[in-house]
Amino acid sequence: MPIELDTLFADLLATQEQSSASMPPVHLWKPQLSGDMDLVIDREGRWIHQGGEIKRPAMVKLFASILVYEEDDYFLITPVEKWRIKVEVAPLFVIAAERETRDGCQAIKLTTRTGDIVVVDSQHPLSMQPFPGSAEPLPLVLIRRNLQALLSRNVFYQIVEWAAEISDAKNSSETHELSISSMGSVFVLGRL
Repeated sequence: MPIELDTLFADLLATQEQSSASMPPVHLWKPQLSGDMDLVIDREGRWIHQGGEIKRPAMVKLFASILVYEEDDYFLITPVEKWRIKVEVAPLFVIAAERETRDGCQAIKLTTRTGDIVVVDSQHPLSMQPFPGSAEPLPLVLIRRNLQALLSRNVFYQIVEWAAEISDAKNSSETHELSISSMGSVFVLGRL
């Protein structure tokens, strides 16, 4: 991304950096598989252990911080243990979006249920991805360490509304895709 955008949105990027700075170095940990844990992250980002939802946000945030994705499986990992868990769609869930426009440039900041903050850009792309069992592609954003987050329906509709405002402002009958820009990158949301 151009240096001007880094400077223009330095405060948002600093918030993103603070969010990721507290993460443990799971990429350095290489324990052997300990087994499978009866833990599921459901479509709405709820953590279900042995049939009951984990209600303590601090515990969910801790578990999310030690989550890794390797070879199509998700694991909770420590320096000495590695437990496979199940994830229905994505391990993280976006619950809030903010849009900042400065000097004609736009940045979209997303916040997950577990407190991750990212600014949508080329390193944190927003994409529509097909998912088995879903008639339509699902909106996902790359958060950290190859972990994606599903956008809540409300957040996705908000982003579509922002994209529609931009599309309407262009007043172009040639537009066949609805897209939105953030930090100089363009992300396609769907066909019109």
